[in-house]
Amino acid sequence: MSRPHPVQVIAVSGGKGGVGKSNVSVNLGIALAEKGRRVVLLDADLGLANIDVLLGITASRNLQDVLNGDCELRDVLVNGPGGIKIVPASSGTQRMTQLSPMEHAGLINAFSEIGDQIDVLIVDTAAGISESVVSFLRASQELLLVVCDEPTSITDAYALIKLMNRDYGTNRFRILANQVKTDQEGRQLFEKLTRVTERFLDVALQYVGIVPYDEMVKKAVQRQKAVLEAYPRAKASTAIRALAEKVDNWPLPTSPRGHLEFFVERLVEV
Repeated sequence: MSRPHPVQVIAVSGGKGGVGKSNVSVNLGIALAEKGRRVVLLDADLGLANIDVLLGITASRNLQDVLNGDCELRDVLVNGPGGIKIVPASSGTQRMTQLSPMEHAGLINAFSEIGDQIDVLIVDTAAGISESVVSFLRASQELLLVVCDEPTSITDAYALIKLMNRDYGTNRFRILANQVKTDQEGRQLFEKLTRVTERFLDVALQYVGIVPYDEMVKKAVQRQKAVLEAYPRAKASTAIRALAEKVDNWPLPTSPRGHLEFFVERLVEV
């Protein structure tokens, strides 16, 4: 039997809403696709399926239909900008943690069927630290936390890091400073977070850079387009491409930990 194709699973989270997480997820996906990676974006924001709204996409089916046996995962995939594929959110995903063994097996098969056609799976999680967010974070190989320069963003990111570290032993987090004015401001933000985590937790935070505040992001959102697509030369677009360059060099999983079957098995573990 051939070895499963390693898939990089990256969860994008932030603790609180309004930090620009979905924008980062979408645009990072497009920037990786520009580099020739086959990218699938899983909209895991269960209460507010916001990727389709962000991009003006209408999805007729979602993950729930796959679970119900109405269609296959490849039938649910929607073409997004820049060649990325999107798995639309389903409010039914809230029962991800209460799947029957049959559904569990079905979901694993669904993801393994498309596993050979994916290099990167980006999971755009909801805000907060609900059970569903935590299950997605636990299942992913890389955790990219998006923070911005507000006290609540730092507090919420810290709460998320603490929970993942204390309860699930996660000790590596990648930190992206979003909507900051300068690289220096981004570094200061990272240092603020590091100061608290170093005092109380045994974790390694890795700074992956900034996405600067950019009016073009707002304009792109109003046009229901990704900033990389609408304004490829905008400051934010350039920064996202620099981030994609780094992500492209993150180590690929060598153990079954990184395969999609593993992602789904972890996702539905009780």
